[in-house]
Amino acid sequence: MQVVRGADGQTQTYSADPVQMAILWRGENAKTLHVVDMDGVAEGTVKHRDIIRRMVQTVDIPIQMSGGLRSFEEVERIFELGVYRVVIGTASVEQPDLMKRLIHRFGARKIAIGIDAWKGKMLIKHRTVEAPMTPLEHSLAMKKLGVSRILFSQRGEDGETHILDYETLKELGTKTNVRITAWGGVHNYQDLIRLQELEKYGIDSVVIGKPLYQNAFPCQGLWRINEQQLQDLGPTRRS
Repeated sequence: MQVVRGADGQTQTYSADPVQMAILWRGENAKTLHVVDMDGVAEGTVKHRDIIRRMVQTVDIPIQMSGGLRSFEEVERIFELGVYRVVIGTASVEQPDLMKRLIHRFGARKIAIGIDAWKGKMLIKHRTVEAPMTPLEHSLAMKKLGVSRILFSQRGEDGETHILDYETLKELGTKTNVRITAWGGVHNYQDLIRLQELEKYGIDSVVIGKPLYQNAFPCQGLWRINEQQLQDLGPTRRS
């Protein structure tokens, strides 16, 4: 279960069921869902295909997925479930030929790369291995293969906390000329406003997780009040 602050300052419990949470975020006007198979990240293979399938069948918005995608066949199976886009991290470093094959088969809009950065380094394999190139070097190499979107995550000094590294985001955007999604690091409305200043450099979107559960944005107070009156979250599911 996920416990967060309610509109009145009291705590509120959310379901631990990913499908129910997909319905909730859709009801709060989410346009895209980013889903990470965390067990897949740790084990190097997708572990929760059935949950992803049910999420795709449940909500009527695109779902982007990452975690455990290390082979062509695994990616193909995920697309067969109806996932809109996949994000490849470790395999993009270790298997550049795989990236070329995926882009050729599914198109650049369906294949993005994920970069997990820390102290100027790029980490792979669940952040246990340092990649032999910098985030910028990898981004440029992937661009040559046809990659058109990067999800960039910057870790703080502790190696765990996500931060917004505006200068690195700007550098990646200007030197690669590909679309960039900031992955984590937005904690409040002010962060969103500042991040918006980078849109002219190609940073056009952001993945937000924990702050949404913590009701960090003013509009969520209205959503909490609305949810208290509903038995069902409404027509957010596919027919």
